[in-house]
Amino acid sequence: MSRCFAKSDSRSGPCRRGIDGVRAPPPARCFVRVPSTPGAPGNPRACGIIGNGNEAARGQRGRRWCHDPVTIGTKIRRRLLAAHRKLREIRMMAKGLASTRHPLLAHIIPIRRCNLACTYCNEFDDFSKPVPLEEMFRRIDRLGSMGTSIVTISGGEPLLHPELDAIIARMRKNGIIAGLITNGYLLTAKRIAELNRAGLEYLQISIDNVMPDDVSKKSLKVLDQKLEWLAEHADFHVNINSVLGSGVRNPEDALAVAHRAIALGFTSTVGILHDANGQLEPLSAREQEIFEEIMSLGKRSFARVNFFQHNIAKGLENNWRCRAGSRYLYICEDGLVHYCSQQRGYPGIPLADYTDDQRRREFFTKKGCAPRCTVSCVHQISVVDFWRAPQTLPAGSAPAPAPLVQLTGSTAEK
Repeated sequence: MSRCFAKSDSRSGPCRRGIDGVRAPPPARCFVRVPSTPGAPGNPRACGIIGNGNEAARGQRGRRWCHDPVTIGTKIRRRLLAAHRKLREIRMMAKGLASTRHPLLAHIIPIRRCNLACTYCNEFDDFSKPVPLEEMFRRIDRLGSMGTSIVTISGGEPLLHPELDAIIARMRKNGIIAGLITNGYLLTAKRIAELNRAGLEYLQISIDNVMPDDVSKKSLKVLDQKLEWLAEHADFHVNINSVLGSGVRNPEDALAVAHRAIALGFTSTVGILHDANGQLEPLSAREQEIFEEIMSLGKRSFARVNFFQHNIAKGLENNWRCRAGSRYLYICEDGLVHYCSQQRGYPGIPLADYTDDQRRREFFTKKGCAPRCTVSCVHQISVVDFWRAPQTLPAGSAPAPAPLVQLTGSTAEK
């Protein structure tokens, strides 16, 4: 079954094989406008047209189909869960404003190995074993004792860890908001249900293109069925991140990914790929236009801090106070604390030995890499303290991280 993405002013959905038997064109160029029908069902997850993608060009209209696979009871449960998540976020913000002595967000790596090998990524290898469960429990408990508000599990590909659900459940037991970043390849309806039961609250997939290429296999063509399963089965919040910048061959793909995410009821964000050192490269004029359009979609659906990204898109430096090492922690598979994924190697202290005084020092320490940084999660966390506590301490000497294995061949990830 070939797929395109039909677009209307309020609905879109998969476009099935044509009624005249002609195969639909590739998704990258297949957008069929569907006139709105007053009173028609408005669920974007399952409304579309049956046609081959050529009806609009011939002045014809395909047959509309509308079916909502999500029951009323499921919708009510999801709304209650969303309200509970929002309440926890408000409490997190209030706690963060009241005190600067605890981490707001930590990224933790339970496995460095990945099932893909995107050529732009420097955060994976092809051989690492999963961190043992008991060790992960110790690290999660340590973050809990620090008062950490949110922990996001990343990788590598975290779904490769055989006991990921137990790790998520341990986070919830510690009162931590549980998030996950995945390439989505290993998601099935059954796996999504298991993540629901484990207590996952947020999931993000970054989709790099519409059709897979030799840079990245994280494409809309490959992952669209996974997205439909998420729309039907996930009780957690789903965000789809599209990308622009170095290594992205067709920037129009980012717009297609964003529209598909919104149509499925997800939130949509856009990231700007950094260079090999995690630093910014300005976008082209067309990329900036696409960036602004996607950001406008996000304003309706996802509360974000946008001024950092606007400057990055233009190649401008940001004047901000990076709180990495204090309010934001990156814990690698070896259990060491680093500034972030792009500054691995400093401070390089085991999480078990990372003291309140050390976190406090980093809170007041200037980071030389901050002005041209593109790591958006650190940007967003820093906003809580943007107005207070000027950084007066000089940065330590952060050694360049040893390069991770970069696989060669036809497979590719972040």
